[in-house]
Amino acid sequence: MQEIVMPTNNQGMALLCLLVPILPLLGFILNGLGNRKLAKGLVSMIGCGTVLASFLISIYLFLDFTANGSQAYLVDYYNWISAGDMRIGFSFMIDQLTLLMMLMVTGIGFFIHLYSAGYMSHDENFGKFFAFINLFMFSMLLLVMGSNYVMMFVGWEGVGLCSYLLIGFWNKNTNYNNAAKKAFVMNRIGDLGFLLGIFLIFITFGSVSYPEVFAEAARFTGGIDSNIMIAITLLLFVGAMGKSAQIPLFTWLPDAMAGPTPVSALIHAATMVTAGIYMVLRSNVLYVLAPTTLEVIAIVGVATAVLAATIGLAQNDIKKILAYSTVSQLGYMFLALGVMAFSSSIFHVLTHAFFKALLFLGAGSVIHAMSNEQDIRYMGGLRKYLPITFLTFLIGTLAIAGIPPFAGFFSKDELLAHVWEHNKVLWGLGMLASFMTSFYMFRLVFLTFFGTFRGTESQKHHLHESPISMTLPLIVLAILSTVGGFLGIPAVFGENMHVLQNYLAPIYGYAQVANAAAVAPLHIDHATEWMLMGLSVGVAVIAALIAYVMYVSKKTVPVAEGERLSPLHNLIYNKYYIDELYDTIIVRPLMWMSSAFHRFLDVIVVDGIVNGFGKMVMQSGRSLRYAQSGAIGFYIMVMVFSIVLILFLNFFIG
Repeated sequence: MQEIVMPTNNQGMALLCLLVPILPLLGFILNGLGNRKLAKGLVSMIGCGTVLASFLISIYLFLDFTANGSQAYLVDYYNWISAGDMRIGFSFMIDQLTLLMMLMVTGIGFFIHLYSAGYMSHDENFGKFFAFINLFMFSMLLLVMGSNYVMMFVGWEGVGLCSYLLIGFWNKNTNYNNAAKKAFVMNRIGDLGFLLGIFLIFITFGSVSYPEVFAEAARFTGGIDSNIMIAITLLLFVGAMGKSAQIPLFTWLPDAMAGPTPVSALIHAATMVTAGIYMVLRSNVLYVLAPTTLEVIAIVGVATAVLAATIGLAQNDIKKILAYSTVSQLGYMFLALGVMAFSSSIFHVLTHAFFKALLFLGAGSVIHAMSNEQDIRYMGGLRKYLPITFLTFLIGTLAIAGIPPFAGFFSKDELLAHVWEHNKVLWGLGMLASFMTSFYMFRLVFLTFFGTFRGTESQKHHLHESPISMTLPLIVLAILSTVGGFLGIPAVFGENMHVLQNYLAPIYGYAQVANAAAVAPLHIDHATEWMLMGLSVGVAVIAALIAYVMYVSKKTVPVAEGERLSPLHNLIYNKYYIDELYDTIIVRPLMWMSSAFHRFLDVIVVDGIVNGFGKMVMQSGRSLRYAQSGAIGFYIMVMVFSIVLILFLNFFIG
């Protein structure tokens, strides 16, 4: 079991840890204050430079951590909140999981910042955009580096705020503003569950600090699947459902594509939406004490993966397809968590960050070349005009489809192998989602880059490859999507070759003490593993071939807007009318209740009382003003009468 220690007399290390989130915060301040005043080149240097510096410091911290025995430690800066016996410090916990997330967030974040310098170069609010994404980096780093649930929650809310600001960044468009509000409200529903879970953790364990909570949980005497542990873990999972877009709180994420494409890549694909997975993984000792909750997580995850994949089959907006793909892949990650394949889940988080950031940035390059056109029905033949974008996008597609040797194959195959061992029905549903993923992604590739161009002559004349500031991040992410999977080489190729699993093993120490059966290694023979890999690859290849026949050989083009769809196609195209269902059973009743309460409570009761007092005062004033006649004799008479009355009362009563 890994002990958490305090660094001794190491002020330099404490300063470096603090600089990782503070540098992007400095970028936010400088770019925010200098919006429309600083030159765009300077804004880019500040925005990208601060994140690059954080990335380099994270690399140093990682190397130092590894060189010094990989001993997890706390960096405590000051006592932040004190109330009675409660002490919450502003402190960071540096361990294997923290460092992995820091490298992912700052590394991918830097390349997306670099991409943004080219993609957003013509926007009038260039400085404000960089200020917002710098603020997001600060919040995300606070979320993953904090040593307690309160700091995680502060970062959690910070990334939610930045998501709201960036979805509605082009705030002159009402639809974009509505999408931002939808994301904000749906996330608040999840966040309420997360907050209640934190309260219950404090009540149960007397602390919100990770080392103290996890140590107490490892000694928990309530047994496996106690009511209190199920309640805590379910409440935390509600928060994860909102942030990581799981059923039923998933409909905000596709609408979040209203924001600029770099936002979709950074926040809504690679980092923020994986915060729910990080939170569950960080709390692994609590979840292994609640197998019932894990079963719920697995079922919700696989249901989300399948549902989102079916919706992705019929979408025509290039970013919406990738958005539903993201929801589906997040479902895979929760499926892995639900079967206690914790390392497989974070492995898929990492590879997904590579290939999904690549795919979104590739989509942005296409949109940039197509003069902001996002409908794939009006594209086609773009590989001739955008060769770098095409090649890198194809690599991202091969990775997400699970074709070896690209990154997605390794993480998805390992994930599904754990699911096979746990439950064959869940595995079958996972394979179905994998088939659909491969189909709709190759459908996207074939309709966008193959065949003849279906857009306007004006768009065709404008077609060109993106500048180096945009293509360089595509190339780097394509390389990572190609080789990133070798961090987790399957056991059939050699024992003890899973670098990521070996690296993360110490973070499960408390979980193994709490539940000896938890975090067990994969127990399937090599023949079965070869069979599962073959099936996984075979399903992906068959789906790709079907897509090729339909959209390249037969040159099928999706039905144009306004044309009649089959009932099933129409149902899927309209996302099963889930938004309309929510509008009918939740939004409209709430609006009706709000209107009714306004008419009765506000207008009749509250306004009636307030206005009644006002009318009474005004009416009494109108009556009493006649007593102010201005006649001195009348005033003297009233005074004498009052004195006589006082003396009379005093004599008979006093």
